[in-house]
Amino acid sequence: MDFIKNAMGGEDNNKSNQQAKSNEPGNQQGSDGGGFLSGIGNKLNSAAGGGRESEKNEDYLDKGVDAAQQYIFKQGDQSNESAMEQAKDEQISDFIRDKYKSTTGNDFPVKDKKTTFG
Repeated sequence: MDFIKNAMGGEDNNKSNQQAKSNEPGNQQGSDGGGFLSGIGNKLNSAAGGGRESEKNEDYLDKGVDAAQQYIFKQGDQSNESAMEQAKDEQISDFIRDKYKSTTGNDFPVKDKKTTFG
């Protein structure tokens, strides 16, 4: 695995990428503080289907996708994702379910919860 890290620019590059991501506008990983505009952004994100409350409505496969992103791919905390990130995770889990069914002929053992965005 070290050769992959070195090929991708090493550990220092990964840290600088994480710092750059944390400075992007619309990143929901920071604290809830930030004044008036931050509060509006949080409310819009929640209305669109994002935020901590909708994280509670994920099924176990979606939670597994979040865990893989957080611990394997080191993409940071996944506990307060935007609606767009959650929609992407849902597409990944739907793809996994589809490939599992086409390979084994059986449904995926974890039932899919209906997700609503917006």
